[in-house]
Amino acid sequence: MELSYTIQIILYILGILIFSILINGILLKFSSNLGQRKVENQVRWSSTSKPAFGGISFYIIFLISSVLALFISYNNPDNMIGISTIGFFAATSAGFLMGLADDSYNTKPFLKFSVQFICGIILVLTDNNIEFFSNQYLNAALTIFWVVGLMNSLNMLDNMDAITSSIAAVIASGALLFMLSQRLEYTFDFIMILGTFTAFVGFLYYNWNPSRMYMGDSGSQFVGMFLAWIGIKYFWNATDNFGNEIDGKQFLVPLLVFAVPIADTTTVFINRLRKGKSPFVGGKDHTTHHLYYLGLSNRQVAIVLISISVACMLAAIIGINSIINWDWNHFILFGVLFLIVVVGLYSTSLISKPEKNDQKDISSNKTA
Repeated sequence: MELSYTIQIILYILGILIFSILINGILLKFSSNLGQRKVENQVRWSSTSKPAFGGISFYIIFLISSVLALFISYNNPDNMIGISTIGFFAATSAGFLMGLADDSYNTKPFLKFSVQFICGIILVLTDNNIEFFSNQYLNAALTIFWVVGLMNSLNMLDNMDAITSSIAAVIASGALLFMLSQRLEYTFDFIMILGTFTAFVGFLYYNWNPSRMYMGDSGSQFVGMFLAWIGIKYFWNATDNFGNEIDGKQFLVPLLVFAVPIADTTTVFINRLRKGKSPFVGGKDHTTHHLYYLGLSNRQVAIVLISISVACMLAAIIGINSIINWDWNHFILFGVLFLIVVVGLYSTSLISKPEKNDQKDISSNKTA
């Protein structure tokens, strides 16, 4: 990058980071009950009710970053705002507003699912769909499944301090690294994603254990939709450094990048179905909880999952840009890596022993 542009980006990152910390601090200072849930009705790990403003700060900074991106990247002829960008903003806004309504009024699960489905439909209709099959109807179905699945997965993963915000930051950083490798640092998308990534990092100042604030459903739904779009555009539909479509890589790359939320959701679904319970009813049986039952503190759980996510993300980036001739050996290698993560995290649910009183506030005891 040119020196002047690099300076602009550094100032941009610092400005967004400071703004993120300030706006969350202001929201926290003047909050009383927005986004707070009664302890007996919540399914988060903490036994105390805390403000859930993270999603509001995410969305505000997302909008600000988008406006600033238009100015910073104004001389790039590829930055025309088209129907796909409008569809992305519409779907992301719908996800955020639905989550905000859920934080405020505790909406019905069917309404949440319906809005998630609509978000997927919006992406399909605005040319943001996954291009994996030769049949466009199958691509549309896969896109909707991906969007609904990730919005629920990130929502379910938001059950312990700093987990979802950290994993979101790692996945967004993966997209940024990929874009840098493709020399896309001057684009609108890069600057917008960079700003939103910085918002996730800034939020960790309040969300790291012991947290003072949650992101709420407004945050998890925004994050789920935002990352679903990143997954579609920069991992499902990506090309490598040699200008070739990912082909065999296309299926494994997004799985690796999103390995942690996929593994957590898989664990919850399998175990709850085995016990005859609904997978969509909250509980303290996630991989995060089982890691705690094995003896890790809240902070250690976050560090372990961040480390796994970073390793998988880097493996995916290497797989995209460093392997010219992708063959079955590579497919098996990266497939085994993904399975190790999923099976490894799932196995924690088989060997851990939940404590008798798992309702206690983890933030008041063991810390790394």
